[in-house]
Amino acid sequence: MRRRVTGLALLLSAALAAAAVPLAVAAPAEGTPALAPAPPRPAGGPGTDHATDDPFTADRANWFRQDRFGMFIHFGAYSNLEGEYKRPDGSVCRNAEWIKRECKIPAAEYEKQARSFDPADFDAKAVVRAAKDAGMKYIVITSKHHEGYAMWPTKVNSYNLRDHSSFDKNRDILAELKTASDDAGIKLGFYYSIWDWHDPDFPDPATFPKYEKRMYAQLKELVDTYDPALLWFDGEWDTEDPHNPWTARDGERLESYLRGLDPDLVINNRVGKRRVVDGDYGTPEQEIPDAPVDGQLWESCMTLNDHWGFARYDQNWKSSRTLVRNLLATTSRSGNYLLNVGPDARGRIPQPSVDRLKEMGTWLRTAGQGEAVYGARYGGLVEEPKWGAVSRKGNKLYAAVTQWPGAGRSLHLTARTDFAVKSARVLGSSQKVTVTKAGDGYDITPSGAATNPTATVIELTVDPGRAARPGTGKGLKQEIFDNAELSGAPKLTRVDPAVNHAWKFQGSPDASIPSDRFGVRWSGSIEPRHSETYTLTTVSDDVVRVWIDGKLVIDSWNPHEPKIDKAQVALTAGKRHSIRIDYAENTGEAHMKLLWSSPNQPQQVVPRTQLFAR
Repeated sequence: MRRRVTGLALLLSAALAAAAVPLAVAAPAEGTPALAPAPPRPAGGPGTDHATDDPFTADRANWFRQDRFGMFIHFGAYSNLEGEYKRPDGSVCRNAEWIKRECKIPAAEYEKQARSFDPADFDAKAVVRAAKDAGMKYIVITSKHHEGYAMWPTKVNSYNLRDHSSFDKNRDILAELKTASDDAGIKLGFYYSIWDWHDPDFPDPATFPKYEKRMYAQLKELVDTYDPALLWFDGEWDTEDPHNPWTARDGERLESYLRGLDPDLVINNRVGKRRVVDGDYGTPEQEIPDAPVDGQLWESCMTLNDHWGFARYDQNWKSSRTLVRNLLATTSRSGNYLLNVGPDARGRIPQPSVDRLKEMGTWLRTAGQGEAVYGARYGGLVEEPKWGAVSRKGNKLYAAVTQWPGAGRSLHLTARTDFAVKSARVLGSSQKVTVTKAGDGYDITPSGAATNPTATVIELTVDPGRAARPGTGKGLKQEIFDNAELSGAPKLTRVDPAVNHAWKFQGSPDASIPSDRFGVRWSGSIEPRHSETYTLTTVSDDVVRVWIDGKLVIDSWNPHEPKIDKAQVALTAGKRHSIRIDYAENTGEAHMKLLWSSPNQPQQVVPRTQLFAR
């Protein structure tokens, strides 16, 4: 995590501390078994397309879209200092997972303190129980933080919890956590820092490939040994002290390699450069976006107090009320909430973290209020109200009210499209709820009091009106040109099932088309299932133009880096609206995706069934 961010939820502080790693050594030590790391998987060439599916609809990402709530655990050699370093002059420097760098601890001294690290009280069952009690569905623990210290018995070097600590050499906390998670039906993922303060080959571009091979080898160990559901990268940004040479091309190679190891992996966007075209989902840190994120799934990571790792002096804990409301806010915008805990030097999650997690779980389990979170998404049909958050699941809207109205007063919902409310009830209460049409939406008037001070959930059963049947389309006509001007006759013409491509640096639409300076035109018609105003979203690099019914609605023809463009378009259910998309790539990366969303249509790549070549 970046040092400037200091608020992610400390819920998992006991678990996540394991990710911190110091700045000193990374090459295999003498006596370490020689390891022949697998070479990076080639990034491909002309004809390669890295877009294998759409994370918004792919089966492999279904659990991630449904689970909504996870535990982050920062745990590493830094946890041994518990947030305080006493300098030789007697002064005390405070930090947590960044303590090695921010307190300028000499490498030899930091390695010496890591030798005494003994998290003997780490109890994987207790960690999983805390997550389960909180209602969390997945766990992400730091396997290696910026300090370079590995929290599993890696064969790549000796700077790890087995070979460089006082911990029981017969124990493997990642294996223990994997077993406990599997037994509890909880998914397990690993955080891994690209930035490495300890490996001497990392900062120099000339020697970086040596580090990269070791990194690939460690990641292969993690995937092969523990079968994680998710990989959470960090440390990809441009920075110094030490210099970080990581590039978008490096990210392309790494993501391709990992997909080859396990096609079902869910990977965050910090595998590249934290952009909309990297990985499967975005990672806002210590903040919650005020609307669904365009172009990608997303997950907000947050601390329970002001640090990711354990800091004995940090008692600035968020209240369970705040945490539950944060969870409701992320869900109502189709996001996930990854809440952090930092174990102490002995491996124990701080009791204030455990207490708050349990209180969150109690709220989720009470009166079925978890229905507003698990499997739910952006409310869509209504604008987000000032008095709470609204999520949707099927034909149910869940209005989580944080500002309950006074007796006889109403809560107003502003409609974004036509729909009817068939019934309403307060979860956990028998009170009557009256719903009446009012102005631009509906007034909801409960007859009784709120059921609890955190949030009271009103369940609305809605009828969004009839939608057209799913289409029978096969895709759009695709014409491919060997120039960026789309001039002359196309070199290839075919039907493209979906406009969903990530050719990146080395790829292109066909083996006969070079990786630079090519153009693509899609044409045909698009047929919606609902009569509504749709948001058409393009994710492109270099340039794109989109016409609907002959009208230019997106004009982004100035060369740009990976970029989002949007247009609001009124579409009629069952009607085939003409569409044309012109795209061109000059040099560098090549990306082109077309997504749509509406009050009744969750964001997704426009599916082939709704696209017609004629």
